[in-house]
Amino acid sequence: MPNRGDHLECLRSKDYDVLILGGGINGAGVARDLALRANTTGTPLRIALIEKNHFASGTSGKNSQLIHGGLRYLKYFEFHLVREALRERATLLRIAPHLVAPQPFLIPLYEPFAKVFYGAGLTLYDALAGKRNVARHRGISAAELRSMEPAMEPRHLRGAQLFFDCQVNSARLVLDNIFDAARLGAIVVNYVEAEDVSPTLVQARDTLTGDRFEINARQVVDSTGAWAASDNLRLVRGSHLILPRLNQSDNAIAHFDPQGRVVFLIPWGSRRQLTLVGTTDVDHNASPDEVQISAEETEYLTDVVRRLYPKADTTPISTYSSLRPLIKTSASSATSTSREHRIWRAESGIVHIAGGKYTTYRSMSEEATDLVCRDLFPALTGQCTTATTVISGRPDLPSPAEAAQHEMAQTARDCLYVNTYLGYESRTIPEPLAQQLEETFPARQSAQR
Repeated sequence: MPNRGDHLECLRSKDYDVLILGGGINGAGVARDLALRANTTGTPLRIALIEKNHFASGTSGKNSQLIHGGLRYLKYFEFHLVREALRERATLLRIAPHLVAPQPFLIPLYEPFAKVFYGAGLTLYDALAGKRNVARHRGISAAELRSMEPAMEPRHLRGAQLFFDCQVNSARLVLDNIFDAARLGAIVVNYVEAEDVSPTLVQARDTLTGDRFEINARQVVDSTGAWAASDNLRLVRGSHLILPRLNQSDNAIAHFDPQGRVVFLIPWGSRRQLTLVGTTDVDHNASPDEVQISAEETEYLTDVVRRLYPKADTTPISTYSSLRPLIKTSASSATSTSREHRIWRAESGIVHIAGGKYTTYRSMSEEATDLVCRDLFPALTGQCTTATTVISGRPDLPSPAEAAQHEMAQTARDCLYVNTYLGYESRTIPEPLAQQLEETFPARQSAQR
């Protein structure tokens, strides 16, 4: 596993063929793709990735923890986007089985024609998945649903539709991609910020020490997401609540509101003892470094919970929010803004990645890597093997010591909210864990929120 000190020394002392800015899922995917191509073809390729905070500490680690086709996009006739996402869902089930697992969902039906409406949509969803489908949807009677979910609002309940998507530990999938790239020879360093970027030279700063240095690279790839300096992005905030476990069955709940938004209530936590509720779609006009749930978002999500589970405890244990850097369109609302991606080489020569969905990161990374290789390393164009090469990774969560020694966690916060999600699981840090954190990260950032 990578050692930050060793990788930082290499970063400061060598020139690189490709320098990737941003340690979210897209940057991680490009780093792994490039490293795999270099390794399988025997091509000497110097690859580096830098992230100004901890890897996966932004958007990629704070989403709805799902690998899914995007059922709601059928409403906007984005069939190709749904088909691509369903294809990638099947791919990730194969290459990351330690992190991606099938998850059944229930759509409760309260309206007279809801069964026909959602049944038709799910029939199309199954058809777009084709042979790659996890399992076909089916109808659930009101009596069966009441048996599954006795605490659910029973008035006017007509039954449910049951369908399948997948659950994932989003932060760990980012980490595993990055560490796979490192095993294959890439240099990866967190807490290094690119302060000034030109096509072949980046002025960088180690944010832990303040030291500044230069990084030379033949090609720079900007995968900084919401932090990209671009007028073409629409920053949309998505927020989540973590509540005590709401549902009795192991099914997640998908609630569609009249505006076309979907709110998921997902069994979650290290023991699936919690419920993850989200997400929202709100335009964000502040700094990408200042992201938190609003009172309006909290009320919106808790209102959905109250409608489905009237007697539920809706006092959040914790919350998190992140930004989706979407491509600007003429869409009037954040909800209807397309999740299409765009990958391009600017006039400066820098390759940019914007938009897209977490689920489709691998195919987006393949597209971006092909663009990088086309001019600089033509022999590597089309040599992608990420769809068939299993991602290495541990099936369990690391201890604080393991996160610090082997996964580049620099603070207690890194360990609690990225390398593990244990910080979200209780309002106070349990004493045994707090002691481990204090021993592992002495004189570091406090473990408290």
